Parts: sequence; structure tokens; C-alpha cells
Amino acid sequence: MRKIILYILAAVLIVAAFFGSQLIADSKQKIKPKAQKVIKTVFVDTVKNTSVPIVIPANGNLIAKRRIELFSEVQGVFRQGSKLFKPGQEYRKGQTLIAIDASEYYASVQSAKSNFYNSITSIMPDLRLDYPEAFPKWQSYLNNLNIDKSLPALPEMTSEKEKYFINNRGIVTSYYNIKNLEQRLGKYRITAPFSGILTEALVTEGTLISGGQKLGEFIDGSVYEMEVSIGKEYSDLLKIGEKVALQNLEKTKNYTGTVTRVNGKIDQATQSVKVFIEVKDDTLKEGMYLEANVTAKNEDNAIAIDRSLLQNGNEIFVVKDSLLSTIKVTPVYFSDTQAVIKDVPEGEIIVSKPITGGYAGMLVKVYSEEKVNQETEASKSE
Repeated sequence: MRKIILYILAAVLIVAAFFGSQLIADSKQKIKPKAQKVIKTVFVDTVKNTSVPIVIPANGNLIAKRRIELFSEVQGVFRQGSKLFKPGQEYRKGQTLIAIDASEYYASVQSAKSNFYNSITSIMPDLRLDYPEAFPKWQSYLNNLNIDKSLPALPEMTSEKEKYFINNRGIVTSYYNIKNLEQRLGKYRITAPFSGILTEALVTEGTLISGGQKLGEFIDGSVYEMEVSIGKEYSDLLKIGEKVALQNLEKTKNYTGTVTRVNGKIDQATQSVKVFIEVKDDTLKEGMYLEANVTAKNEDNAIAIDRSLLQNGNEIFVVKDSLLSTIKVTPVYFSDTQAVIKDVPEGEIIVSKPITGGYAGMLVKVYSEEKVNQETEASKSE
């Protein structure tokens, strides 16, 4: 009997413990909070369609607009001049760049002039007798003839008989042979065709120079050109004289260039046109790399926005009654960072900064740039 009572008590305790644990478990159930709806803040702008300049970025290296490569047409020893023939040496217009020893050739020219003088002297008695009307002018020519100077032009021959007589004595042939020698003698001295600087020197004083040998390179360091490639669709819009903004790679210096030439041929491989921009500045050097912003045209009734604001290539977000919506636009030009678009209604409120996870119908809160700037200024003043 005692065992039965113990069994009954144990069963009652187990049942009571079970129901007690259930009550405790039910009392600890957490009440799930209601999910709060997140409203994102967006920055907006009011559309004002204006004339937007289409600026095409380009880049290239500077090349001196006036440059010459120095070659020798004669042979001889390079004589030392008043200035060393070294890169970086400056010369004024007319100064001697290179002087080649021409003493041997000069002697042969003088010998030819002396023979020419003797030839004219020998015909003077015949001229006095047979052509007395032509004698005075040839006598005057002979008196003014100086073999140390360039030969003067021959007297004008007025009659056929005089021409036959002079040509028969070989005077005209000798004259032009000497003029040819004088021209070649002048090639032993190379002068600067303009004021500039020597950028390359391939010979030094005392070098034996041969005909056809390259001697160096000479440039005008005051005017440079930059060659850039522009898409063919803008080639007919570029005008000679168009101003171009230039800057160095570090963006520390700005220059202003001018479009001087536009190539009439399109590169078949790249479908682009070569444009030449002239720029002047004392700080520029040949070979410098510059970036250019070429204004091709102005697009009317358009706006410029950040490229990241375009959705699906031809849509942008607008805000209507605190909800995001999309409208279709017409992109007309893309740069690295911006897009120029058209067909945006005047006064439309568009999103001005990218929205992460934005979609049409999304509830948003408008936060204008003006308000942000006002709060920033207020915090700075405090």
C-alpha cells in the first residue's frame, strides 16, 4: 500500500512539473517588434535647360612648330666657332651654327674668277672695234669686277650680234659656272634661319664631316604645337582659331592654345581627325605632355549630369510626391565623368547624387544641396 501511494505522488509531481515548465516557457516568449520603414534621403536639383558646351578631352606631346634637321651637303673639317656646338646652345637669327673648312675650295673659286676676269679682258679690244656701242657697259662691268666678292650680273646684251660674240667666247658659260661654285661655297657655312636653340648635336669641333651627314637639330623654342586626335563626328564643328584650355599632368599649370590646323583626312583605323593646337609660353619645352579640352560645339536645351546618374543608359530618377520615378532622356555626349542629356522637362526635380539600391516607387526624403550648404556654413560660424 505504501508503495502505491509513493507511485501516485511521483506521478502527480511529474505532471505538475510538466505543466509548470510549460507556463514558464510561455511567459518568456518575446514579442517581435514591428519593422520600421526606412526612408532614404536624396539630393535633388531643379532642371534648367541651357546651352551646354561639348568639351572633348584630348592629350599629346609638344613639338616645336619651327624645326630644322641640319645636314651637310659638302665635305670638310668642322671648324671651331664663337659658340660651342652643344645641345642647349642658343643662337640668334643669322648666327653661324656650323663652319666647315673651305680654304681649298675657296682657292678654286678664286682661280675660276681670275680666269673669268682674264676672259673679259681679252675680248675688250674686239668689242672696241666691232661693237663700239657695247664697249662702255662691258668696260664698266670689268672695272667693277672684284674677285673677292660675288660676281655681279652680266651686262644686258641688246643686239643679236653682241650675244653671239659674247657666247662664242664662253663668257656666259664661265659666268654661270662660277655662280654655281659660289652657291656651293656658301654651303660650307650653315647659319641659323631663325632665333632658337640647338636640341641635338651629332658632331663636335674638329670632326671630319662628309656630304649627306646629319649634324644636329635646331628648333624655335618660342612656339609649339600639339597634335591631338578628335572623333570624326566633331571634325566639321572645329574651327580654325578656336581657343583651347591646356594643362600639365600635375594640373598645376594652365595654358591657352589655339587651333591652327585641322587635317582634311580621317584616320581609317581610329576614325579620328588630327587637330593641331598652337601654344606659346616661356615655361614650355619640346616633348612636354599636356592635356587639352577642345570645345567642339554648344548643345542647346540640355543639361550636364554625373554619368552614374543614368539608369539603363537612357533613364534618370526624378522625385514626385516623395516617391522615386524614372523618365527617359536622350544622351548626346559622354565624357569620363559627365553626360550631356536632352529631353528633360523644364523645372523637373531630378536626383543629383547616386542612390544605392534606388528603384521606381521608392519612398524618399528630399534634402536639397542648398540646405546642406546652409547647415555647413552655420556650423562653421559657430
